[in-house]
Amino acid sequence: MMSVRDTGTSVAPEDADRIFTPLFTTKRRGMGMELSISHSIIEAHDGRLWAAPNAPRAGVFHFVLPADTALAAGT
Repeated sequence: MMSVRDTGTSVAPEDADRIFTPLFTTKRRGMGMELSISHSIIEAHDGRLWAAPNAPRAGVFHFVLPADTALAAGT
């Protein structure tokens, strides 16, 4: 498992289910593609990406990949 802590502003609770949706952004100049692309790549390798709160602000993103997929990518 890999975890990345975000130190930006928090995502509103009502938006939490949409953060991996293409073109959804909370940033004024955001494209809404980064998390969607990351989610797609990780799922394509049979992994999982999710977000959790990171008190007192922002969030922490976790992802896991199966061991056999990670080994195959390195060969």
